[in-house]
Amino acid sequence: MKGYRKTGVFRLLEIAGEKRTLLTLSAVMSCAGSLLQLLPYLSAYFVLTEVLQYRTTPAAFDRNTLVFWSWVAGVSMIASLVFTYLAGICSHIAAFRILYGLRIRLAEHIGRLPLGFLSATSTGAIKKVLETNVEKIENFVAHGIPDCVGSLAMTVFIGAGLFSIDWRLALVALLPLAVAWFLLLRIVGGGKSEDFVRQYQDAMERMSASAVQFIRGMPAIKTFGQTVRSFRSFHGDIVKYRDFAIMLTLVWQNGFVGMQVILASVAAFILPAGLLLLHGYGDPAQAAAFVMTLLLALIVAPGITTPFTNAMMTALSMNRITEGVSRIDAIFATPPLREPRESDVRIPRAFDVAFEHVSFAYVGSEEAGENFRRPYALQNVSFTARERRITALVGPSGSGKSTVAHLIPRFWEILDGSIRFGGVDIRNIPTPTLMESVSFVFQDTFMLQDTICENIRVGKSDASQEEIVRAAKAAQCHDFIERLPHGYDTKIGEGGVCLSSGEEQRVAVARAILKNAPILVLDEATAFADPENEHRMHAALRELMKGKTVIVIAHRLQSIKNADQILVFKDGRIEERGRHEELLLQEGIYYRMWEACMDIESWTLDHRERLQANARCSA
Repeated sequence: MKGYRKTGVFRLLEIAGEKRTLLTLSAVMSCAGSLLQLLPYLSAYFVLTEVLQYRTTPAAFDRNTLVFWSWVAGVSMIASLVFTYLAGICSHIAAFRILYGLRIRLAEHIGRLPLGFLSATSTGAIKKVLETNVEKIENFVAHGIPDCVGSLAMTVFIGAGLFSIDWRLALVALLPLAVAWFLLLRIVGGGKSEDFVRQYQDAMERMSASAVQFIRGMPAIKTFGQTVRSFRSFHGDIVKYRDFAIMLTLVWQNGFVGMQVILASVAAFILPAGLLLLHGYGDPAQAAAFVMTLLLALIVAPGITTPFTNAMMTALSMNRITEGVSRIDAIFATPPLREPRESDVRIPRAFDVAFEHVSFAYVGSEEAGENFRRPYALQNVSFTARERRITALVGPSGSGKSTVAHLIPRFWEILDGSIRFGGVDIRNIPTPTLMESVSFVFQDTFMLQDTICENIRVGKSDASQEEIVRAAKAAQCHDFIERLPHGYDTKIGEGGVCLSSGEEQRVAVARAILKNAPILVLDEATAFADPENEHRMHAALRELMKGKTVIVIAHRLQSIKNADQILVFKDGRIEERGRHEELLLQEGIYYRMWEACMDIESWTLDHRERLQANARCSA
């Protein structure tokens, strides 16, 4: 049907792809194992029949029949265990392969999404999808599918067997199952149950996201002597999840208890019905035969409740699986940044960076259905950062400087205009080529939970140890790395080893030096450098910037006064441009910023002089 989209287990099987063969094999073996589990009960019936026949007509007794059915019982039990084990092996292999492939596909897809997706979606929510939702799918595939198939097969086999021996007893045995199924549908059936599951998943996501924020803010929380109760968002999400879980338990408890009681009372239904039917037999032989049939029903029929319960529990979990699959699909449905068609691919030969009438606004307002439009972060911005030259971006906070830096590697998709490398629109450059062309040193540095060596190797995946050490020396971080417990092989975060912000930034500079890309973007690269090492950082950066197109974002105007071009941003527009001396002569925004910087420095000097004078007076 056109427009039909698979959901639930059908979508899960679609995700499984080529692993469906293993799942089918697991289902077949599970059915075989269920059928073999019934043979010992059937064997016991025939053995009891022979024993009863021996007591009534000893001449008709056949010892070989007893031996045969005894062997059938033993072999079938062993065979059922083997088939059940093989079914579990096949389902687990399929589950772990699906789990691996799904997580890899999700990670690769998220890596191709614009930063807008990561900004609009909390880290905790993404973590929950990658871990919890995918893990539940793995558990359902590994255990739920073979258990459900085996349980349904067992229920069908037992029901068919009961109908074959006495249809009246079969109907009585199946009556509790019908009542239990009706109660189950009343409890969790329909859209109300789906809403409950969705609310449960939402509550879990909110709590997970708040937990991530709580852990990240732990230093501030401890500093001010706060607790989880003071972290209102996290505490509120925990309380909401608790209240929802209690409410859900209260809504469902009566129905579930009643369902379990009914399922445990199958024999209580069969025995009165059997005794009532027994009164209808006047012939002692027929009555004796019916007693054996009733005995078999009492033995076998209660066994139908366990597989039926397992099947119901699996059916209950389908709501969670369906919701989890829909959240995974929501990520896959988010379109990645468009890659150029093969006919449109262009490779830049020069590396000047040109913004041509670029306008950009961050994601949020209209997609979220809000009534306001988020203002432009950049509006009609045009400039060219020449190759082998330094272009500095300055301006008040929120003026658009960092946005320019994020648009150069196409972390976001612009609304209007174009960004070009050497005259080639970056939308026509394949992403791997684009990433190879740009190095970044941002103010917020991200460190992998890995060794220092591997953190530097991020800049060049095939770099040798010698290249890594050279880059570290150039970035002025070799000395502090050597003082770590295991040098370059020290794992960050292991054994309490953590780097300061300044050390992390120097490692980021080492990455950029190692990568040696023709375009370099620096966003306050020396922001966390201590005074003793700041001049060494500047020396490293000067070495790094040689022969490259450099775009520097700086608040310390002293550090960029020798730039070839300075762009002054305000409210997403370029208000002034030129060299340091030219901008001072204009006596505009840059002039006032420079005067403010000079005032701060002079105030610091005056303050020190006053302290020294006070000290002399005190002496």
